[in-house]
Amino acid sequence: MRVERADLEASLSDLVRSVRDPRAGILGPESFAWVVGRESILIAGGGRAALLQLAHPFVAHGVAKHSVALTDQRGRFQRTFANVFAMVFGDLDRAVASARRVYATHERVRGAMDETSGKFTAGSAYDANHEEALFWVHATLVDSALQVFDLFVRPLRYEERDAYYQDLKRVARLFGITDRVMPRSWRDFEVYFDKMVNEVLTVGTPARQIANAILTGPNRVLDPAFALLRNVTAGLLPEKTRAQFGLPFGRKERLLFRATLRAERAVYALLPSSLRYFPAYQTAMRRVLGERTRRRDRWGRTAHRWIIKTLLNPAKV
Repeated sequence: MRVERADLEASLSDLVRSVRDPRAGILGPESFAWVVGRESILIAGGGRAALLQLAHPFVAHGVAKHSVALTDQRGRFQRTFANVFAMVFGDLDRAVASARRVYATHERVRGAMDETSGKFTAGSAYDANHEEALFWVHATLVDSALQVFDLFVRPLRYEERDAYYQDLKRVARLFGITDRVMPRSWRDFEVYFDKMVNEVLTVGTPARQIANAILTGPNRVLDPAFALLRNVTAGLLPEKTRAQFGLPFGRKERLLFRATLRAERAVYALLPSSLRYFPAYQTAMRRVLGERTRRRDRWGRTAHRWIIKTLLNPAKV
């Protein structure tokens, strides 16, 4: 079932009516979504989320045929970050505007698959506003964020995982996704996620091509960094999906992965909040709470801008 424009607007209207403080957007500082989402280390799960999305044949064909993922990774990355941050940390107007902008972009992504991938036969129609495919993309972000938080920040209790999931259901509604396709609880979500990985996901040709572009550096200077990205992504992926993408993860790769986790955990724990937390979160806190959260975080914002610029435009490094 696809999300029509009227469906989206009805979903947005329900969200708007439920918001108590438009400055805080659809979530706010009391939400567990902000507690998890503010951590900049979540970037470490970006490769995992992207490859899990691509492992869904509908998503892979839509990206391959309608996106600039292979020719303009920087621009696509920037737009994705801008929309996600606007939805999670933006005020109500920004969140709603991003929702409509993303929907309009998705409306142009329709077509037919040109190969058979698992249960999806050649000629099957794909649509970026297909509700089940939209929720799978959303699910990869939810699951990857919690996995990275567990590994690099602290282990989460079931109640915290469920609180985060319930918060992120509100974000899902910005895409017009309904309760019809969303598992009720975190426990139900885990069952859904495992079923998708083991019974639905199939890595086809477009997925492999795009994954290779994402995980390959543009020059030799950055080869070590991208080798580390491939290793971390492989270590975070479910075994079946990792194997389908052909990512090696033998004894040597496992040792490197564990060593990387230990080193990054130790360093990350020492960072001040101005470096640990995304600038979008810091801006949101100043907007919502005002003077109580103002601090000298100029150096943190500058460092974040440099890191993101380097990730988005590595060819100039």
